[in-house]
Amino acid sequence: MSVQPDHWIREMSLEHAMIEPFVERQIRSSEGKNIISYGLSSYGYDLRVADEFKVFTNVFNTVVDPKDFDDRSFVDIKTDVCIVPPNSFALARSIEYFRIPRDVLTICVGKSTYARCGIIVNVTPFEPEWEGHVTLEISNTTPLPARIYSNEGLAQVVFFKATSPCERSYADRHGKYMKQRGITIPRV
Repeated sequence: MSVQPDHWIREMSLEHAMIEPFVERQIRSSEGKNIISYGLSSYGYDLRVADEFKVFTNVFNTVVDPKDFDDRSFVDIKTDVCIVPPNSFALARSIEYFRIPRDVLTICVGKSTYARCGIIVNVTPFEPEWEGHVTLEISNTTPLPARIYSNEGLAQVVFFKATSPCERSYADRHGKYMKQRGITIPRV
């Protein structure tokens, strides 16, 4: 496998709709204001977080169980700035919709601007032939509330191209998160 450079990501996105909407360069300011960057980088793509969030709450004192997830564990919020409570987390989604080729695997990691503030972004790899909005888990590891800015960069996707296509892709396996839209909570 090899990491793919910006020209490959640009070609795959413009000609094969791998990333929609696709931003061809790093955007670092908007309307004269500094923002957390997003768009095409040297060997990856910085995705943006949408303005929809599911913020974790313990109001109902439920147990977090991936096999029987109680969606009352979250409060749905639509906002330009989401406040994640101390030592808590929120789910969000990418603005971008991804279509991963059969011979590609991605790794998605949080941007250093957030990491330096104790904000950890957790995303599983995008498997070959997976497509959808990315559900993003945003953990606030600090004892203070944390701000997350909608429509700005949150995580970087790095693309690895295999020397040959996989034998069985996510689509072949009928993966449970295939073509997800919006924020998707755990499914079993």
